[in-house]
Amino acid sequence: MKIRTLPAVVAAVTAASLLAACSSGTNAGSGGDGNTLTLASVDQGSIEDVVKAFEAANPGVKVTFTTSGADQYQQQIRTQLASGTAPDVMTVWPGNGNPGATYVLAKPGYLLDLSDQPWAAKLPDAVRSVAQYEGKTYNALFGLNGIGALYNEQAMEKAGLKPPGTWTDLLAFCKAATAKGTPAFALGIQDNWVTQLVLYALVATTVYSADRDFDTKMQAGQASFANSPWTAAMAKYQEMQKSGCFQKNPLGTSYEASQELAATGKTLGIIQGNWVVALLKGKNPSSTYILKPLPATDDSASFFMPAAAGAGYGVNAKAKNRELALKFVNFVMSPEGMKVFNGKQGSLPSLPDSGSTVDPGIAELNTFIQGNRTVPFMDQLWPNAKVQQTMLAGLQEIFSNQSTPDKVLAAMDADYKAGS
Repeated sequence: MKIRTLPAVVAAVTAASLLAACSSGTNAGSGGDGNTLTLASVDQGSIEDVVKAFEAANPGVKVTFTTSGADQYQQQIRTQLASGTAPDVMTVWPGNGNPGATYVLAKPGYLLDLSDQPWAAKLPDAVRSVAQYEGKTYNALFGLNGIGALYNEQAMEKAGLKPPGTWTDLLAFCKAATAKGTPAFALGIQDNWVTQLVLYALVATTVYSADRDFDTKMQAGQASFANSPWTAAMAKYQEMQKSGCFQKNPLGTSYEASQELAATGKTLGIIQGNWVVALLKGKNPSSTYILKPLPATDDSASFFMPAAAGAGYGVNAKAKNRELALKFVNFVMSPEGMKVFNGKQGSLPSLPDSGSTVDPGIAELNTFIQGNRTVPFMDQLWPNAKVQQTMLAGLQEIFSNQSTPDKVLAAMDADYKAGS
């Protein structure tokens, strides 16, 4: 985790001595003096510019903030909220899929109701539904994100390869990349949340292209993970591993290390969300990246992409600086704030007429969204956070040969049936 107070961003990045304060649960900005906002975020590589713009628009205001990976953040934020040491504003995910999601945090009263804020009524229906709990809006969802294969264009040109267009082409691409000494994709599943991304990219096509009502059937008890094309997606994930699609030892590779591999051309790309683009460019500004659907069949017309609202921001119901916290989330949702955030992150704006410019590298994602060939991130519509946690741990166990897809899917079904 990194603690930063802008404008001294660059100097603070090296402040390793502050790690102890983070891990001990110290609130990075208690005070409540009306001019200091405390913030916890997972938007590494993009939140910095947003904070800088917010401070510039509000002279005299200082934002003290922390950034950390999703796994670490989700564990810490619940502890901080329960102990009363949470920051004023915090990252909150849409829906109900993880310990830091809207439903999970709003239900016990940890989040402030934002329904009366000017942007809340403007959210598209699909976004509003995962920003709300029991009809009230708790999450400032500023961007739409997608998951797919991000290719380093310079590394691809050097290897003399092009993005594969079918499942058969994908396996051949992986073998050709390995033969050239540059694995196709970086995979950093030491951070367990990363394990889901390849699977989600495959499931979007294998499950939802043929059955858009799969989630409704799951909710009605008419479908299950274990007796559905989720099994095919799991098998394809394993086949990718066996075909050399990833670098050696994904389990020993962190999320940050996987970024380094893709950014520096040690792999030809990475299977991730578009939110990683800012981080890749930060590690190698000379490289450019293009996001494409991950082929899951040989019928390219059937390809779907996971695309949904990304993580947004909620206000602590016990915020020390409530007015300043509301001012910050409203800035994030303003045309000025969204332009900075979406532009830096490479995401699409959640509100129309935001003034954001779409990164050319994610133009294909926009095409899929406009063509109604996307599905929400799968966990957003699950009844509790445990299903995802079981899946993440199970995928790591599959990679370490301690479990099998059948066992993991059966365990996910059991957690799903347990309800909320």
